[in-house]
Amino acid sequence: MIDNEMMNAMSKEELIELIGIYAKNWTALDGVWFQSVERKFGMDEAMYHDGEAWKRYTAIEAKRLKEFLKLPEQAGLEGLAQALRLRFAAHINPSEIVIDGNTLTYRILDCRVQTARSRKNLAYHPCKPVGFLEYDGFAKVIDPRIACTCLSCFPDVTDESCSCSWLFTLKEDNRQVTGN
Repeated sequence: MIDNEMMNAMSKEELIELIGIYAKNWTALDGVWFQSVERKFGMDEAMYHDGEAWKRYTAIEAKRLKEFLKLPEQAGLEGLAQALRLRFAAHINPSEIVIDGNTLTYRILDCRVQTARSRKNLAYHPCKPVGFLEYDGFAKVIDPRIACTCLSCFPDVTDESCSCSWLFTLKEDNRQVTGN
């Protein structure tokens, strides 16, 4: 661990603000590389590489958060809710989580990526396929019994009140679960 005197001297409020800056920078990097591939090779190629990157990244992020939170192997929906709240993107994308029985609904109320693409007069990112890889992969690391289903995500928007919406279902038995 690097001893950073500057960070050690910061107040809690300054550190929280710095996390926000880091999250924005991370999102900018994600968008910059994606748009570079999109401009040179087209949306299909960019989406392929985006999916490959997210499959790997989301597992790494979930594993580190699971360790940080000291979650058990089968952390259930409560563990998933804790981990979702600490994702880097969660700091800059307002969201809500509702647990109801054996399901958790996660709604991103305002997506920074789509807002930025709109501001730059770019077509919306068709994020549903990559979003599924991201959220399903994240949930499976937190608890392999959790399946993910997309409720609403561009280009298949069914809920105009949010940017996207995902349903996570906990299967209590040991059957393999799959979503869409």
